[in-house]
Amino acid sequence: MRSWYNNLDYVTLLTWVALVAAGLTAIYSTTHGPASEYLLESVRQNFERQLMWFVICATGVGIALMLPVRFYQKIAYPAYVFCLGLLVAALLFGREINGAKAWLAVGPVQLQVSELAKVGTVLAVAQLLSSRRPGDSTVKYGLMAVGLLIVPAGLILLQNDAGTALVFFGLVPIMLFWSGLPLNTVLLLISPAIVGYFAIVYMPVAIALSVALTLGLYLRTKDLRLTALAGIFTGGTVLVASVALTRVLQPHQLARIVSFTNPEAEEYRSGVGYHLVQSKAAIGSGGVTGKGFMEGTQTQGAYIPEQSTDFIFSVIGEEWGFLGTVLLLALFALLLTRLIVLGTQVKHPFGSMVAAGAVGVYLIHVFINVGMVTGLLPVIGIPLPFVSYGGSALLANSAMLGIVLNLHMRRDDFSIYGY
Repeated sequence: MRSWYNNLDYVTLLTWVALVAAGLTAIYSTTHGPASEYLLESVRQNFERQLMWFVICATGVGIALMLPVRFYQKIAYPAYVFCLGLLVAALLFGREINGAKAWLAVGPVQLQVSELAKVGTVLAVAQLLSSRRPGDSTVKYGLMAVGLLIVPAGLILLQNDAGTALVFFGLVPIMLFWSGLPLNTVLLLISPAIVGYFAIVYMPVAIALSVALTLGLYLRTKDLRLTALAGIFTGGTVLVASVALTRVLQPHQLARIVSFTNPEAEEYRSGVGYHLVQSKAAIGSGGVTGKGFMEGTQTQGAYIPEQSTDFIFSVIGEEWGFLGTVLLLALFALLLTRLIVLGTQVKHPFGSMVAAGAVGVYLIHVFINVGMVTGLLPVIGIPLPFVSYGGSALLANSAMLGIVLNLHMRRDDFSIYGY
């Protein structure tokens, strides 16, 4: 048998280091360049804190690689319950930052527990779906998995952190599809998200899509029950979106959602559209090769709000240009591709499902964050994995990566029975 270090996927490990390095470079630029004179003293320390968190995470990844695969299977459900406890504790005793009551103080350290909940939830869902025996109902286990994902998402919504909650909802079709759920069912599950997006942009298109998706599913399957569900899901989404946009949401909430469709409009430009206007200006001014390290006028003028966290992609776009952003996205593509390959090489369903969960978390974050800063999606506040400043997010994302690497590295240690 090969030594464990010979089975370690060094490409994935080095890609992780490269992404963190890109983030540290951008954070240093925003906190140690000319922009620093506009920042609070606590924000100026973001680079040093992120570097410290990287050292902690590197140590944690090393520990994660040493643990046996059975350890992760045994702690899956206890970790999930513990994470739910942290979410409840944050609701009751947590600190509110940027409108979200999602932080717990552990000594001098502030932890965003919703980030840590992603790890426990992915492990629990993977353990549940991998425990299904031949002949067991796929629908039953699918619904149970959805329940495991919805509970923490609901608690996070109560914390007023819709962006993080969206990640949990997005994991539903990804993990169920990976577990063997039919493609038609997955299409049914994601159809409300597609229709909901266009309901915000232009309601007639959403109605047309609702009809098209329902008819398309019928022509594809000839299954009246599935078609009826598609009609209920998509039609219900149109109805809920219509009521929410016109009667439920407060004016400031509605403005935050719809401002991305025209952020330069007079009613948005100086308010909720300001973030997006400045972000697009920064990315556009970077050109092909960028303005250079610490040379971005938008970045160093501190015009971009949250430029160390949610809008760090804008900093990279301005200072390193189109080539810099393409390289960054190429690193993410390499990471996701490698994790998919690792997941397929782990024949045990638990290891494969954990890999799928990690891919889902990273993919959703990248898709929403890049879409948000470029104006394709509403500004909802969600960081770029490994790149944005944030110790809790870096810790949680690195932990998932370390676990996937471990399960692939020790894939021969799984039970030959598949559960």
